[in-house]
Amino acid sequence: MAAEPRSSLTYRTTGSTCLHPLSELLGIPLDQVNFVACQLFALFAAFWFRLYLSPGKTSPDVRHAFATIFGIYFVIFCFGWYSVHLFVLVLICYGIMVTASIANIHRYTFFVAMGYLTICHISRIYIFHYGILATDFSGPLMIVTQKITALAFQIHDGLGKRPEDLSAEQHRLAVKVKPCLLEYLSYLLNFMSVIAGPCNNFKDYIAFIEGRHMHVKLLEVNWKQRGFHSLPHPSPTGAVIHKLCITLVSLLLFLTLTKTFPVTCLVDDWFVHKANFLTRLCYLYIVMQASKPKYYFAWTLADAVNNAAGFGFSGVDKNGNFCWDLLSNLNIWKIETATNFKMYVENWNIQTATWLKCVCYERAPWYPTVLTFILSALWHGVYPGYYFTFLTGILVTLAARAVRNNYRQYFLSSKVLKVVYDVVSWAVTQLAVSYTAAPFVMLAVEPTISLYKSMYFYLHIISLLIILSLPIKPQANTQRQPQILNSVNKKKTD
Repeated sequence: MAAEPRSSLTYRTTGSTCLHPLSELLGIPLDQVNFVACQLFALFAAFWFRLYLSPGKTSPDVRHAFATIFGIYFVIFCFGWYSVHLFVLVLICYGIMVTASIANIHRYTFFVAMGYLTICHISRIYIFHYGILATDFSGPLMIVTQKITALAFQIHDGLGKRPEDLSAEQHRLAVKVKPCLLEYLSYLLNFMSVIAGPCNNFKDYIAFIEGRHMHVKLLEVNWKQRGFHSLPHPSPTGAVIHKLCITLVSLLLFLTLTKTFPVTCLVDDWFVHKANFLTRLCYLYIVMQASKPKYYFAWTLADAVNNAAGFGFSGVDKNGNFCWDLLSNLNIWKIETATNFKMYVENWNIQTATWLKCVCYERAPWYPTVLTFILSALWHGVYPGYYFTFLTGILVTLAARAVRNNYRQYFLSSKVLKVVYDVVSWAVTQLAVSYTAAPFVMLAVEPTISLYKSMYFYLHIISLLIILSLPIKPQANTQRQPQILNSVNKKKTD
């Protein structure tokens, strides 16, 4: 059977086809064109929302309704009838929130939301042939799953736990009154985050809608000492322009660097059989660097959309500058200069890491690191490559922790040794991340095994040897431990 022409592949979508001529002109799949068009429209809508539907000019209900209606329209425009999956999950979990007992609301919601998401992942990959010819509606579904489960745990914290059983952050985010349907829909389906996120906390979102978002943060600063007679009015315009510049650069890198070094290079005959090991190491690093701009583009643009609406203010830094990074999903500088695996992970997909900490890491009584990696893999999907990445990530994390805890103190005695340690750590971290993350973008089993065989499974072997040979020093986790002990003791007395 003859291969289908490229145009027919770009045309296949369950979403709107009105931008198909533009898709053909640019040679970019229609799904991607629809996504960018919606985000750009959302950016302009966000400015309008902040200026003409500000809390001082209209009621919270009107703001909720506008944000929800536009969000639903964007989802239908991008995904057509596939958007039904999103709406079904939202309504099912709202029913659980209303009817379930406080003791079980988080459990029922978590298993239903993650179960529904997993079924959708499986259907796209194994029923629709790895999702190649099917619209990828999993992105918004993944974001909504994060919000639904986080809110369920926060309601459980607020209504079902004693304050002394909560960490400081859990206490701050605990929800003490169940949201009404309009608030629930607005939080999950608002136009600012329904397409590309990021995940955010319910209390922060409600404070934004009601106009308390910035006020609360500004009250933490003594403005009289700074020469102000009243609270200032921070504008997000500068932050939005800065993030749009990053978005533009990321787009240019995607159209050049990513196209020049596609991930398929890692299974070429030259790479697998002819290049020497050092060349493979360097080439793997370059290819994985080239795969980042699309994430930088999508996440930074999503952050800019929220900021344009006035959402995302995080306070004032030590220099007196207004910060708009409450919803930022990545810190590019810290990613590219990370000197350890933990620092890299903490600055990549930040809001997902926060969600994993909220629903898993802080609450798991045993093996929190392993369970968190497994949940992260399950949330991302059922592509085999994801599980190679996260299982490898467990080994690398444990090995890196062991090395750092056992040897780092010997390099802090002088600045020269510290610089040498940081440079070597940076190089090792970047190579380790490239090796670990490669299956994540390769997706399938065969290319992953081919790549790792060509690399002699070197990082797996080194990580295992480190874990087996170095003593494991327990980490001081003063915030998490009391909470777990309290929850375990409470179970014993129940």
